[in-house]
Amino acid sequence: MSDPTSDRTADPADRVTVLLVDDDPLVRAGLRLMLGGAPDVAVVGEAADGGEVPALVAAHAPDVVLMDIRMPRLDGLAATEALRRRPDPPEVLVLTTFHTDEHVLRALRAGAAGFVLKDTPPAEIVEAVRKVAAGEPALSPAVIRQLIAQVSGPGGGPDGPGRAADRARRRLAALGEREREVAVAVGRGRSNAEIAAELYMSVPTVKTHVSRILTKLDLNNRVQIALLVHDAGEASGES
Repeated sequence: MSDPTSDRTADPADRVTVLLVDDDPLVRAGLRLMLGGAPDVAVVGEAADGGEVPALVAAHAPDVVLMDIRMPRLDGLAATEALRRRPDPPEVLVLTTFHTDEHVLRALRAGAAGFVLKDTPPAEIVEAVRKVAAGEPALSPAVIRQLIAQVSGPGGGPDGPGRAADRARRRLAALGEREREVAVAVGRGRSNAEIAAELYMSVPTVKTHVSRILTKLDLNNRVQIALLVHDAGEASGES
């Protein structure tokens, strides 16, 4: 597929590089135009199917892959799972029509850092790209609550709610007391600054705890921490 270039003069090293993956060329064109208006974002390639993604990621090493879910051959779910198994993988931001797409939860469990609706205002899509590139989930507390409803509903977990909760609690038991407090706060949708204020620690300390949680639990990102906490029934008091 094509590899768009940019005539902007900003330092390329400071830009967030993005790979667009969508089977609709009009959607890709719109996204390229939208992202092209941000001086700190650069589109480095495009793919029309998930099967094209590995070669383009290897060639361009994008910071973020903006990934459609529904594609005719290899869909975005399988492509996300494969990408997140790579060493030093790019962040994945899923494109979806959330309210009608029952596969968003699977994408997040696979390691996607968040998602954006295809009709999201352009400025919000650009900001979501920046957030996931910086290691923050593009997932608001309100959206997390919608995901909780899916997780906690009848049969919400992959093995049913009871077995999923038991497994999640066993995994969380590997954390120290302070790490568990941070994990629960992440599950409530709190930012690092909010966690620091609530738990009386510095932001760098919060970041250290989050990194340790990810390592201990073999997770990809904060969204997966949140989902595990919700599976365990530990996220009471969301706001």
